[in-house]
Amino acid sequence: MPSRKLSSALGEGAALQGQAEAELASFIAKFEPSAADLIRDCRAEMKSILPTANELVYDNYNFFVIGYCSSERASDCIVSIAAAANGVGLSFYYGAALPDPTGILEGSGKQNRFLRLPTASKLREPEVLKLIHAAAAHGKTRLSSTGKGRLVIKSVSAKQRPRQRAKSAA
Repeated sequence: MPSRKLSSALGEGAALQGQAEAELASFIAKFEPSAADLIRDCRAEMKSILPTANELVYDNYNFFVIGYCSSERASDCIVSIAAAANGVGLSFYYGAALPDPTGILEGSGKQNRFLRLPTASKLREPEVLKLIHAAAAHGKTRLSSTGKGRLVIKSVSAKQRPRQRAKSAA
């Protein structure tokens, strides 16, 4: 089984929401403790910045991703926390279309741009907040102005790259 897609109904109901939170915690626990702490801190910041966004989780081969979306469709993704053994970043799904006067976004693809997150406080920097809000405004489907987003586990790959850096021989 190459990947496992989970029902979006997982986000419905307190018991199922708790199950999704437990599964999310197990994904994050695969990382080194400092990286896991950074992922949790970044998630808390993003939930406060975009409180009505749905969190779509993908534990895929290359990256662990939490997408902040206006719906349960990946195409409505505003930004994503993307983590691998070598670090954590914030990915802007339609970053190439965003104004970036200070040039903080990295990448040269036709669509996606990203920035590295050495700490969660980077998410509160004024130029980063401007980009996050510009990305939210750029989306076809607007974020709800009320309520709270849901956590939805979208897919889990059976085969994954290591989530921790290789230990060097002493």
